[in-house]
This record gives sequence, structure tokens and C-alpha cells, in this order.
Amino acid sequence: MEVETTVKDSKSPNFALPVDSEHKATVFRLFSLAKPHMRAFHLSWVSFFSCFVSTFAAPPLLPIIRDDLNLTTTDIGNAGIASVSGAVFARIAMGTACDLFGPRLASASLILLTAPAVYFTSMANSAASFLLVRFFTGFSLATFVSTQFWMSSMFSAPVVGGANGLAGGWGNLGGGATQLIMPLVFSLIRDLGAAKFTAWRIAFFIPALFQTLSAFAVLLFGQDTPDGNFHGLKKSGDKPKDKFSRVLFLGVTNYRGWILALTYGYCFGVELTVDNIIAEYFFDRFNLKLHTAGMIAASFGLANIVSRPAGGIMSDAVSRRFGMRGRIWALWVVQTLGGVFCVILGRVGSLGASVAVMILFSFFVQAACGLTFGVVPFVSRRSLGVISGMTGGGGNVGAVLTQLIFFKGSRYSKETGITLMGIMIVCCTLPLTLIYFPQWGGMFYGPSSTNKATEEDYYLSEWSSKEKEKGFHEASVKFAENSRSERGGKVDSVTSRVDETSSSPNDV
Repeated sequence: MEVETTVKDSKSPNFALPVDSEHKATVFRLFSLAKPHMRAFHLSWVSFFSCFVSTFAAPPLLPIIRDDLNLTTTDIGNAGIASVSGAVFARIAMGTACDLFGPRLASASLILLTAPAVYFTSMANSAASFLLVRFFTGFSLATFVSTQFWMSSMFSAPVVGGANGLAGGWGNLGGGATQLIMPLVFSLIRDLGAAKFTAWRIAFFIPALFQTLSAFAVLLFGQDTPDGNFHGLKKSGDKPKDKFSRVLFLGVTNYRGWILALTYGYCFGVELTVDNIIAEYFFDRFNLKLHTAGMIAASFGLANIVSRPAGGIMSDAVSRRFGMRGRIWALWVVQTLGGVFCVILGRVGSLGASVAVMILFSFFVQAACGLTFGVVPFVSRRSLGVISGMTGGGGNVGAVLTQLIFFKGSRYSKETGITLMGIMIVCCTLPLTLIYFPQWGGMFYGPSSTNKATEEDYYLSEWSSKEKEKGFHEASVKFAENSRSERGGKVDSVTSRVDETSSSPNDV
């Protein structure tokens, strides 16, 4: 995962990793804690992991909680929907916050604001209060946006897909880990003498404390960009103060962001849905013990340790040969296969076959998440946070709609709902065929041979002539230069044209 050319600047600070002209790392060393790149990676995935543990701490204990609070099937469905619906707008807001204030402050603030809801879960005494604590806890999932923004700010184009995939995947791993952690903590507390209706309440203090500590770690040890924190860079004049209205406008008017939001709704949104239903599904359908159902359900989320990172790494790998068009094709193929396996999961009737198909389904649907965020960093340079927030928010919208349509109440059995969900995945992945970058092309068409566009044309169009005169566009120029690798195998043959263009970046 290394890039052969590394830009060196005599005025640049020294970094432990080789960097490009934006000081983004051109290599990814997983077992390093090098500041600031690898430290940001580990802080981002651990803090996001803690939020996933908190948000999905309730589902593995639902057989106990529902008896204590007298929850109906509708109550449980509503609480599951609430847990992912709050993050819809929170993710969009988080994207804008990252663009304006930086991922470090945005992430830590949200984690600290939502931690009290996790503590208050232990005090829930009705269906309404249970729904409310799950709703507010779910806001913490918006830290996914800051995680992806942070990685896109720290790692260069040839490795950004892998970095995003690993950070997001290992964070999502919390959804599987909590399926093991919470039943284990519950059992330990009960074995120490607590009644079962008291033990589940005490158990929630573990994820709440974990979440709180992770927020302080981000604040104390994190850094927004390779060159420093947003506040300090703005104060020194090294980073211009951007306009909220302009950043938001550029993000919401880029149709590529909306398509990725839709498709992400049926990979990550499906993952959230399955996290909410899978333990109860195996518990009820196959008459399993709570711990056994939790272990099977955990295997779905725990697949993120390899599946989502594999998607990001795959995105980078196909890009080296086929450019951006390869990234989009790989996303379509993998996500469609995920939909096919989801349909099969709803149709098989034996425990062994269900577990085997679920693991295959989990790999493909989670790999599609990693592949999505191999594309997202290139949609917009100036409004990266907004695009990340739109895409991430789309994931939560997909989860809400899927649970409302297929898993609320008793209209469909869970196995029928899972089958229909798979059909939705296949259908909602088709709009990827409409994504087209003028400088790189799309799935079925390459860039125009008559009206040639360059990376500079695309990214500098986000800046007005007055902003360019003030030098606000300089970061976009560097990003455009470093994005030439998205041409794939053609990069060498057209470098000379871009070199001439980049010398006069105001000609857009």
C-alpha cells in the first residue's frame, strides 16, 4: 500500500511516514502509532467502536429487557428504529461540523453529549423511556462521519480507501463485539448475586464508561490534520475560514453524493438493521439459548474485522489498474452479491445453513461499505464533510426505512423480511451506473475524448475567481494533483497535459 513518489518540501515538518504534497501519508502501517497519521487512525476507530458498543448494547439483552419492561414486538421494533433514526440528521450535521471545526472536536463533543443517554439506560422503566435512551444513544453513530473525514484528511489517494475501510470496519466491529460483551457482563453481574432485572441495568455502565474515556482520548491525543488542528491553522492563517452556506451548497448540489447516500442505505443501513434483529431472530426461530444466539449474532458484526477493510483495500487495488471506474464497478458487483446472499438467508431453514449464508452475506454487505468510502473522498474536496455526512446519513435512513417496512410489528415474519431486504439491496444498488466524473468517466463510459477535463477543472470549479485570487483554492490544487492516480493505468500517458494545466489553476 505504498506510493512510489513522495513529495518532499524543505519547509515541511518531519513525519514518521512518507507524505505527499498535502502532508497526507502515502503508506499505511497498521501497527504503528506514529503521530499524527496513525495515531488519528487508532483514536478514530476505537472511539467509533465504543459508540457502536453503546448503541447496540441493548439487542443482545432484549429477551431479558422485554420481560422486565413488558415490551411488545411493536415496542422493540420502534426502539430499534429509534436507535438508528437519530443519527440521520446528526450525521449530516457532523459532516458540516468537520468541515468547519475539524474532526477531533466534532467527534469528541458528540461522544460526550451522548454518553449520558447510555448511563440513563439503566434507569429505563417503560417502553417510552427505553425508546428515548436508544434514540439519543444512537446519535453517537454520527461519529462515523468524523472517522471517515479524519482518515481522508490524513491519508493520500492510493491508500485512503484502505484507511477508511479499516477505521470504519473496526469501528463497526463494536456492533458484533457488544453481542458477546453484554451477555457476558450480564452473566458476571448476575453470578455475583444481582437479580437478572438488576444485572442488565448495571451492565450498561460498562459501555457508558468506555464511551466517555474514548472521547477524552480523542481530545487529548488527536490532531485534525497532518499540519495541526483547525483552530490553530485558522488562527495562523494557514487555513481559510470557509463559509458554511457555500460548503453546504456545494455538497447538497453534487448528485454523486445523493446516489452514494442511497446505495449506502442498503449496505450500511442493512448492517444496522441486522445488528438490531439478528440475535432475536436466531433466539426465536431456532429456540436457542440467549448466549448461543448472541454468539451467532456476534459473528455478523465481528466479520467487520476483515470484511469492511477488505472492501477499502479492494477499492484501492482496482483503482491502481482501472482508476475511479474500477472503484465504482467493484462497489456495484460486491453490493449486488450481498443482496443475493441476503435473499438466500431468508429462504434457508436450517440452523447450520443460516449461519453459513449469514457469514457470506455479512462479508459482502460490509465490504460494500468499505468500497463506498473508497469513492466518497473524491466526490468533493471543499465539501468532503458534507458529502461524508450525506452518505453516512443515507445509511441510517436506509436502516430506518428497512426496519419500518419489513421488521416493525407482525406484517412480515423475520425470514420474509430478510428476503425482501435482499431484493431492495439489489434494486437500490443500480443507480451507481449513473455516477460519472468528467475527468475519469463512469461505469459504462470513460472521460470524453473531445471535451477533455482534468482533476484541476473538477476540484477548482468549487471556488470562485475572488476566492482563487485570495489563494483559498491552493489545497484543492494539491488534492487534484494527488488524485491523478484515479485515472488508473492511463496516468502516465496524460501527465504532461495536467502539468501544464496545474501551472495555471485559475483557468477553470
